[in-house]
Amino acid sequence: MKLFEGLAQYRPQALGVLRIMTALQFIEHGTQKLFNFPAGAHAEALTGIALTSGILEFAGGVLLALGLFTRPVAFLLCGEMAVAYFMAHMPRDFFPANNGGDAAILFCFVFLYLFFAGPGAFALDNRESAKA
Repeated sequence: MKLFEGLAQYRPQALGVLRIMTALQFIEHGTQKLFNFPAGAHAEALTGIALTSGILEFAGGVLLALGLFTRPVAFLLCGEMAVAYFMAHMPRDFFPANNGGDAAILFCFVFLYLFFAGPGAFALDNRESAKA
């Protein structure tokens, strides 16, 4: 359709914005676990899996926001979200709307897409190609 053909030129920027906004949301999950900010109902001492996930969410989110090591970080975080869904959400109920796993599924598939698509615009990963 002619109306939308001109939008294709903005794919790298749209991908970059998707990456950055997803990363900022993910960082918030990490800061909530690690620093109880923003304050949540589930503040507790972190050990084991909760501590690991908090570190991955915070550090991985920062790296994704910067667009640094985007593909390997996105792959790692995709796996983390798949594990989180099946360990924490799926046992509660089969349906994501009932088990609170909607965000985990969306994060998982956005990270999977970033793994294949790359960082898009506004990424530190692109500084090598800018020199050439």
